[in-house]
Amino acid sequence: MKIKNFITMVTVMVTFLACGTYDDDGDFNAIPDGSNNVDKCLNFGEAQLELTIQDKYTTLPGKVSVFFKVNDLQGNPVPGLTANNFTIYEQGRNDDCFNTISSSESQARISPNTQIFNNNTLLVLDLSNSVLSTSLQELKEASISFVNSVMPASPSENFKMAIYWFDGEDELHLLNDLTADAGQLVSSIEGITSDISNDPSTDLYGAVIKSTNKAEDLINEYEGQSIISAASVVIFTDGTDQASRYTESDALKKVNNADENVSYFTIGLGGEIDEEVLKSIGKTSSAFAGNKEELVTTFNEISVKVSGQANSYYLFEYCSPKRDGSGTNNLVIQARSGTMQGAVQTKFDATGFTGGCE
Repeated sequence: MKIKNFITMVTVMVTFLACGTYDDDGDFNAIPDGSNNVDKCLNFGEAQLELTIQDKYTTLPGKVSVFFKVNDLQGNPVPGLTANNFTIYEQGRNDDCFNTISSSESQARISPNTQIFNNNTLLVLDLSNSVLSTSLQELKEASISFVNSVMPASPSENFKMAIYWFDGEDELHLLNDLTADAGQLVSSIEGITSDISNDPSTDLYGAVIKSTNKAEDLINEYEGQSIISAASVVIFTDGTDQASRYTESDALKKVNNADENVSYFTIGLGGEIDEEVLKSIGKTSSAFAGNKEELVTTFNEISVKVSGQANSYYLFEYCSPKRDGSGTNNLVIQARSGTMQGAVQTKFDATGFTGGCE
């Protein structure tokens, strides 16, 4: 992730360095930063969870903070974990292996969806002629259900959604700008009429490319405000690309090269869609409705995964016992969910660390 100025504080911050570990050859810098291949001395065994570090920083006099995401090996988010699901290990240069950090002594805490994280959803609807003439009412009902499922019951500036639509024009039309107000989104959907479009064709690949640009622009905008963010692009269509302005390879290249914090979901309706293409575009998850009567159920299926994606980010903070002069130190975060476990390893520099912590 490209966060350069993650948080502005009066207190001094020391940036994390590249990760490492003590291994059998005595190389304290053997494991790359953010690696899920943690030191073998911990003997964790095969992992079923993947932890991805989004950002990390230290704050004097001795606080260490790591912002990370948890998925299973199929890429599904793992939301709703609490502090009891995590074990934290620390290793200094004089330690042969890692020592477990005491939660009480280190004031360790793990928090989901903190004030330093914003999540944005872009709902992108196909309003080409085939949808408007045959399944508009069902699409509106499904989209409203989606909004109500994804948006928090209590509005929060950390969770916002925008709605766009496309037809055959070379434009991604705005239906409702980014907002935390679910009622406003619902009203916009209810206001869709069958004569909204002037071009009956389908510019699916263009919609993929343009919505990716908007998602990445949002992430960059928040980055400029020292806020970590993620975006989910949810695309609905009942057919294939007919406008042919852009190629399938153009769209897939855009998806596959997108910022790592952009997730993709696709929803397909009917027998004219190309499921393989939609699965490739919806690389996070995809779902298909055989007929318009199944749309609400299918949208709800995706809404659960979009919500899970947003709630699978965690902030870990603790007061390290390491002090100035101890140099760089290794840190491992292990997560457990049911019978699954996984871990990630990183390191921090304790220069300037003293007693006490925020």
